[in-house]
Amino acid sequence: MFSKSKINEPGPKADAPKADAPEKASPAPAAPSSDYKPNTPPKAKPPASLLSADLHITGNVKTTGDIQVEGTVEGDIRAHLLTIGESATIRGEVIADDVVINGRIVGCVRGLKVRLTSTARVEGDIIHKTIAIESGAHFEGSVQRQDDPISGNVPKQPQQAHAAPQPKPAQPGQS
Repeated sequence: MFSKSKINEPGPKADAPKADAPEKASPAPAAPSSDYKPNTPPKAKPPASLLSADLHITGNVKTTGDIQVEGTVEGDIRAHLLTIGESATIRGEVIADDVVINGRIVGCVRGLKVRLTSTARVEGDIIHKTIAIESGAHFEGSVQRQDDPISGNVPKQPQQAHAAPQPKPAQPGQS
């Protein structure tokens, strides 16, 4: 009616799995080494660098990250995402993948995506791939669309490419 379970049975069978355990343990570390994952969590995107309202920079600023400017910069700025705060003033060229302008820029703006909010004040040219200008934004300058505005290469104007050669003026004494 009742039978003995082999699990609780003392003897070599109970020891055999323990003897096999070290053999199985030796290949096990080899498998995780091929799928090595560091104990550190994946890198989160760092927060934007903030240039506060009381900061005045004279010189160029360059980063591959994000910048939020609330102060004054007299110089060029290059970044991935550039946010110009309402209290900010930039005097120089701005180059970024994404540019959000809430404040004032005096100079050229180059960006894949350029957005002028209702509080934006821009005096200069904007070279962009896509642009959005909210109602209330002030803008003085020209707007030019380019597929790659970041590179700074200005495409040839169609008028120059198709210009007709000028005839040579006749020299005196020749017919």
